[in-house]
Amino acid sequence: MIELSYWTTPNGHKITIFLEEAQVAYRITPINISKGEQFAPGFLKIAPNNRIPAILDTAPADGGAAISVFESGAILQYLAEKTGKFLPTDVRGRTEVMEWLFWQMGGLGPMAGQNHHFGTYAPEKLPYAIERYVKETNRLYGVLNKRLADREFIAGDYSIADMASYPWIVPYERQQQTIDDFPHLKRWFHAIAARPAVQKAYAIAQEINQQPTVTAESKKILFGQVAQ
Repeated sequence: MIELSYWTTPNGHKITIFLEEAQVAYRITPINISKGEQFAPGFLKIAPNNRIPAILDTAPADGGAAISVFESGAILQYLAEKTGKFLPTDVRGRTEVMEWLFWQMGGLGPMAGQNHHFGTYAPEKLPYAIERYVKETNRLYGVLNKRLADREFIAGDYSIADMASYPWIVPYERQQQTIDDFPHLKRWFHAIAARPAVQKAYAIAQEINQQPTVTAESKKILFGQVAQ
């Protein structure tokens, strides 16, 4: 059993997509980040960075004590290795998938996240910051569009690279992007959206939370945190 600490964000969606695709038994514990539940001592034991998602694998492959994993990219890699699904075992295929997983973790996710913050949530609209992150998001869309020009999925076969990237493209309108400008990405995007497991993952999200995560009250919790 995989115990998933989850909230309805792009990084959270990555993991429910994988679990639904791989048909792994799992149980969700909602962590409402708008209420500060990510700072609860129990959650911090498995996610010291106080960010969702995190998992606890109660039946790890070595038969030992439960293993906890935080950071969505690390979780995807762990689950792919545990199940033998969505991550090639040959050195070339595995390297290709991992390149694009790290591309999402280090580029698409953080830049789109800053795009959301300065364009939607920041109390003061800073034109330079908005332009900076909208343009960088656009550049990253272009990278992905070119990558998908001659292949169905990001690394050939459907993989954790696709699962990692898709949820960060879903809010393309909020990111001030026109998806029609990226025809190969658009084709891929709609193909992923049509997958039954992806639809199930997003339906679960709707069951858990239909309210905005970021509100006037939650901004104090979500933004501007310091060490203390």
